[in-house]
Amino acid sequence: MPHSTSTAATPMKPFSRSLQWDLDAAVDDDDGKQHSADDGDGKQNTERGLRRPSRLFYLALLYTVFWALVFYHHFSTSVQQSGSAAVAAPTVLQLKPSAFFSASRFFRRDPCAGRYVYMYDLPPRFNADLVSGCRRVSASSDVCKDVSHDGFGPPITGGGEGGSLPEQGAYDTDQFMLSIIFHARMRRYECLTADPAAAAVVYIPFYAGLDAAMHLGNNDLAVRDALSRDLLDWLARRPEWRAMVGRDHLLVSGRGTWDFLRSPDSTGWGNTLMTYDLAIRNATFLTTEASTRHGNDFAVPFPSHFHPSSDAEVTGWQDRMRRLDRALLWCFAGWPRPRGNGMGPERAEIIEQCGKSSRCSLLGKLNHYVPGHAMRLLESAQFCMQPRGDGYTRKSTFDSILAGCIPVFFHPISAYLQYIWHLPRDHRSYSVFIPHGDVIERNASIEEVLSRIPPEKVAQMRERVIQLIPTVLYRHPAAQGVTFKDAFDVALDRVVDRVAKRRRAAAEGREYVDGVDGADSWKYDLLEDGQTKVGPHEFDQYL
Repeated sequence: MPHSTSTAATPMKPFSRSLQWDLDAAVDDDDGKQHSADDGDGKQNTERGLRRPSRLFYLALLYTVFWALVFYHHFSTSVQQSGSAAVAAPTVLQLKPSAFFSASRFFRRDPCAGRYVYMYDLPPRFNADLVSGCRRVSASSDVCKDVSHDGFGPPITGGGEGGSLPEQGAYDTDQFMLSIIFHARMRRYECLTADPAAAAVVYIPFYAGLDAAMHLGNNDLAVRDALSRDLLDWLARRPEWRAMVGRDHLLVSGRGTWDFLRSPDSTGWGNTLMTYDLAIRNATFLTTEASTRHGNDFAVPFPSHFHPSSDAEVTGWQDRMRRLDRALLWCFAGWPRPRGNGMGPERAEIIEQCGKSSRCSLLGKLNHYVPGHAMRLLESAQFCMQPRGDGYTRKSTFDSILAGCIPVFFHPISAYLQYIWHLPRDHRSYSVFIPHGDVIERNASIEEVLSRIPPEKVAQMRERVIQLIPTVLYRHPAAQGVTFKDAFDVALDRVVDRVAKRRRAAAEGREYVDGVDGADSWKYDLLEDGQTKVGPHEFDQYL
């Protein structure tokens, strides 16, 4: 039979094989030869065996599924929104580029992940009633002035007397208003949550400092301790507290730790907020002066007089501090204490040495404290003396940093063992240390010590102090769009980190501690990276 040039119609391939043919018509063998996926008679090439779909096939399949899900999600959302409309209308699928290509819709990470805070809605007797009862703190109305404007006190306009304060954002702020200031910031915190299970930290907005101030001099211990014990009883009934027995809780006292450490069976100073119940020691306390022998209290800066609302206000103030002509070598803003007092001789010697020097100036006790007077003095000097006051720490330390004045300390507990979250570990980078014993025994001339510091070193230290300004002030709670981290931000970040470590430890069946009760507990905060054991330290002689 003559050979026919016509051929029969090729049978249609199954869809899956046809797609495979289109995506991968030829493949390379290991020896570099090409083999058809099909021999033309519909038989699979025996050299390759049964073919498996290529990677390109899977990519195409994933691509199709992804966009199908995108369209389904958008369509479902449109249907739900249309179904809830007041006027019935046919559902129209409106596709917008942002619905598919917006990074915020699909790929943006939750900026609050791991940073959510749950804030208790405490009964008003623990905060609001204390503010309205401000006249109970003293016979005068000064405290009622201090609690105004969310704890900032009255605004100071025009830079205050002498123009030494910022033109905007200046307030006559009292050093004991921190619990109110912190609460005002937390009410506007961008990562608040109503779900305690989602929270990294649980915040207790108790104005412990105001409560303590009302009763510290009361001989009736039951009255002195009443509200603190009421708070602890209230917390014990809360499921949020019981979840970790308080290990994820935060409380801001607004005063030094010493005002809350009285033993329940003692008649000494303070109340029993931090000692009444062992469980309360699981919480993290922020105080203006911490103990070096406890692992649950951490010092944060005293509030000063500048509470900015923008980055520009902060950078403008820093630039002004850099440009100032500081005519004085050193200064002291403070007044004497009785020489019999443990801190009296130190101050007396500072005042005596300053009074004899033409390169030093003093600001003693006035009839009433005027912020502008103190700031004008601090801004005129290169070094500002920071001896101990009622406690080891002073609000003036942060006033001097705000003024760009290098602080001079006479005891390590005044700053170096306190503000470990806010001040550099290398205390020599921003301050001068003169042992108080050398001053009291008249073995050291303050002016000679300061005069020996090279001018270039002084300039470096002052610049470091000016750089610290944003991290030691408390910005206005209503400020928006700011990028700098203030004292509130720094403290909350560290609390969140501390609680996260405690959670991880609890999941592993152990207890996390970042402080150790006892005489050497303070050393753990000064260990260099990688160190785990404490040893001899230059501050041992002071503790």
